[in-house]
Amino acid sequence: MDSAAIDRFEASRDRLASLAYRLLGSAADAEDAVQDTFLRWQAADRERIEVPEAWLTKVVTNLCLDRLRSAQARHERAVGDWLPEPLLAGDPMLGPADTFEQRESVSLAVLTLMERLSPVERAAYVLREAFSYPHAEIAGILDITESASQQHVHRARRRVAAERRGGDEVDPASARRIVEEFLAAATSGRTERLVAMLTADATAVSDGAGLARRLLRYTTRERIASYVRAGFKPTAAKRRLAGGSPAFHIALVNGSPAVLAVIEDRVVGAVAFEVSDGKVASLRGIAAADRLARLSGAWRQHEPDAPVITTW
Repeated sequence: MDSAAIDRFEASRDRLASLAYRLLGSAADAEDAVQDTFLRWQAADRERIEVPEAWLTKVVTNLCLDRLRSAQARHERAVGDWLPEPLLAGDPMLGPADTFEQRESVSLAVLTLMERLSPVERAAYVLREAFSYPHAEIAGILDITESASQQHVHRARRRVAAERRGGDEVDPASARRIVEEFLAAATSGRTERLVAMLTADATAVSDGAGLARRLLRYTTRERIASYVRAGFKPTAAKRRLAGGSPAFHIALVNGSPAVLAVIEDRVVGAVAFEVSDGKVASLRGIAAADRLARLSGAWRQHEPDAPVITTW
């Protein structure tokens, strides 16, 4: 392959990766899909491709759809068994963030809700909401009619909106204040302080530090508060499991405030928050190493603020 063809592909790489991540919810799977797209580009008769960007978009989208439809993916992503992979603010895989719709489409909450859409609904929704493709182009990418594209996007919007909790846009200063208050409550030993910071319909999900066979779910404020108190309580067993005593930093993950547990330059845990009216509407606790690999890599290139908890 000549250098011009490689350069043409590389100019689209970040956009393709961002699209694939939104469709798959996994940075590792997104990278695989982009690499497979490059191999297709390498083997293609490129002189017959009139609009390379459109061709690449169609290829990566359909590769992602094939993954979503596979029996293995359906098993791995069964409801109750899957969480999206978190990404640190500034990661190019998060993609466009100029509009509210673009930012929301990559939030952990919406990535989770999109699991309930059909693969085609998910693709149409992402192409429209995150990348502003007109329905005529979405129809060409997905090999459907323009009317079908409109219907898929409408159904997807309706389902996401009906099940969305919290998700208010929070400026960094407010996000930090809310998380600092929550951390103070979590480490105070007073459950009632935590309960007061949760919305009436708050939810929490945890991967159980990667040890649980299924995701752990909590659906009342009292149970969430107990889970949070227990999670932030230091013990020798937790330090052994983590590989040391972490410091806790506040960061933005997929556009939402989060607490990151960091040992040296390795992120060993993340708790992401969704905020509504100044209270916490949902939490997602992630500690499985494979879900934190890319975030850890980005953290090593990051200049963090001082930790809010230095010893644990």
